[in-house]
Amino acid sequence: MTDAVSRAAEVLAGHRASIDRLDAVLVYTLAERFAHTQAVGKLKAEHDLPPADKTREATQIARLEQLAKDADLDPEFAKKFLNFVIQEVIQHHKQHQEK
Repeated sequence: MTDAVSRAAEVLAGHRASIDRLDAVLVYTLAERFAHTQAVGKLKAEHDLPPADKTREATQIARLEQLAKDADLDPEFAKKFLNFVIQEVIQHHKQHQEK
């Protein structure tokens, strides 16, 4: 291997190691988030509250879009990601209400 190729391989390995650490952070962060949303779902079911809160969802989406802009992340991607998470949460909340 040439020095340039060896150096590129080292840089690539460093980036991949960072990506792997960040993937772990994302998984554990999502697990913590869903633990809280599960508690919210149980509370909503106990008090006969609706599983979805459109006002809060809109506020959270706008908040996340701004955070994405501040972080130099595509706000449309952030919005799609949060919409996906919200739909999962609502499904969990509905399941709590069916129990």
